[in-house]
Amino acid sequence: MSAYCLFENLQVTDPAGLVAYKQRVAPLVERSGGRYVALGGRTERVEGAWSPAFLVMIEFPDFARAQQWYHSPEYGDLKRLRLAAGRYNAVIVEGL
Repeated sequence: MSAYCLFENLQVTDPAGLVAYKQRVAPLVERSGGRYVALGGRTERVEGAWSPAFLVMIEFPDFARAQQWYHSPEYGDLKRLRLAAGRYNAVIVEGL
């Protein structure tokens, strides 16, 4: 059963730091069995009041692999870099 890491970029305060993060994170995602399925792009609010600024969704083979990637020491260094570069929301959600 697939799982997804969904990130909402709320505010970028250090664009250069976020660029450095982006350059290093994609290969780690791939090595961990993940693949990007959404990276920004157009959104349309169809219900409620949520207006996300920039969404990123990464698909993993299962919930455990998504957790392993997010909590891994390798991603920990990159996560600190991303968190220092702005404000974000993130969840891991199990798919069907």
